[in-house]
Amino acid sequence: MVVLVAAIPLLFVVYSSFELSQAQWIGLWSSRLPGLLWNTLSLAILVAIGCFVLGVSTAWLITRRDFVGKRLAVWLLVLPLTIPTYVFAHIYTVMLDDEGWLGSVWLAVFGSSVPMPDLYNVFGVALILSLAGFSYVFLLVRAALMRSNVVFEEAARIHGATPLQVFARISLPLLRPAIAAGLAVVMLHVLSDFGAVSMLRYQTFTLSIYLQMSGRFDFQAAAGLSLVLVSLSLTFLVLERFFRSRQRYYSSGQSRAVRPKHATRGEQLLIWGWLGLVALFAFGLPVAWMLVWTWHAWIEQHITREFWGYVFNSGFVSFSAATIAVVLAFPIGLYHARRPTLSSNTFLHLSNVGFVLPGPVVALGVITFVLATMPVLYGGFIALVMAVVVRFLPLAVQSQEASMQQLTPSVEQAGRILGAGPLENLWRVTLPMIRGGLISAWVLVFIDVLKELPATLLLRPIGFDTLPVRIWIEASEEMLELAAPAALMLVVGTFPAIWVMMRGEMAKRQVE
Repeated sequence: MVVLVAAIPLLFVVYSSFELSQAQWIGLWSSRLPGLLWNTLSLAILVAIGCFVLGVSTAWLITRRDFVGKRLAVWLLVLPLTIPTYVFAHIYTVMLDDEGWLGSVWLAVFGSSVPMPDLYNVFGVALILSLAGFSYVFLLVRAALMRSNVVFEEAARIHGATPLQVFARISLPLLRPAIAAGLAVVMLHVLSDFGAVSMLRYQTFTLSIYLQMSGRFDFQAAAGLSLVLVSLSLTFLVLERFFRSRQRYYSSGQSRAVRPKHATRGEQLLIWGWLGLVALFAFGLPVAWMLVWTWHAWIEQHITREFWGYVFNSGFVSFSAATIAVVLAFPIGLYHARRPTLSSNTFLHLSNVGFVLPGPVVALGVITFVLATMPVLYGGFIALVMAVVVRFLPLAVQSQEASMQQLTPSVEQAGRILGAGPLENLWRVTLPMIRGGLISAWVLVFIDVLKELPATLLLRPIGFDTLPVRIWIEASEEMLELAAPAALMLVVGTFPAIWVMMRGEMAKRQVE
């Protein structure tokens, strides 16, 4: 039943797209598909390049050198994950205005003769999404570098290789699995992004699907575009798995972890020059802008009871969706961990459909399902929660299943031997031992639902606005004093997830 609920959007998208006639498919291909494919793929490739440069370079400096403020640098490079892409887009369009912070600096340095950078094109959107997403590559590559074997690099140096040759011919090839996994996550986020592309008016599949649904009410054409987008996402996932499976290597028993070298004073200046520049544009400037304009909003008394109502709505939806997702994901994770059969593998993969379905596509599937089976739910709270649960159920499944894989079956068997029934054993043995995985799953789903924009825009009840919806509305009307507090609340609400993740990593390193 859980898998059927998770697969509802995909099933209805496929069913609705098959209702398109051949003439309609030809019309879509001749008018929309080539341009959308070009825009989406070119954006994904540019963002992948940007995230590769930012993520690999920063991870290399963090793991290969010891310098003053290293822990602070790690936090500054991870915290951009707390800022949604639509907040990035809004803040930088405002700051690059003639009277904005960056716009004023640009005019002071270059004058009016040099045109200001334009974000309303593929390069501008790629810059915004690279700043918002490079942390995924940074985290995975940093983890791989911390586990890497220094013996390979030392052998290359003994044979006369320069440091640059060691990096290009030894280190970088060994990092391919981590880089591929990070870039796969980044590209899936690019394919599903709605906020940044809508604010910067760049036509991709996700934005076109939303416009087909909200503007033209053409659900069949939206389903056709959704089917192409899902196929594109699945292609990226299959290619990532294929190339990663061909890049396995095994270390010998003489493996030795890399010890970072102490950076000289000159090297520290260069390191902080690069890391500081990245952190400034990816986190420092956006947060400073939020704080300044939130202060203006507080002074001018724009933060009213209505604003706290938006905060409550966002928290209520996120709390409800996270709780339901954790409960629904539990039997799938437990079944796969205890009985790894074809059937449990099938259930696990089908429950992960949300990974390849952007918010508008999930909303389209839920709308179609609700209108066909339970039209009374359309425009209500239940349909909204159903959509975000399906969208982020994979996070709960993956987190719980990973915890259950580490649970020793003999501990559960001991409880049964001592007389505990199945339910009592589950309640008193299994659940307490995987409590960390349950908490992580709940926090991850809570945070992602908190930032979800397109599904909430399409399915929210009348008069039920959340923080992302208010940011989108206020940003479109250029009301900075109202958009900044909502954006800051999202960052504050997302920060606990980053803290939990980093605390677990630091505790693991201390044990090691």
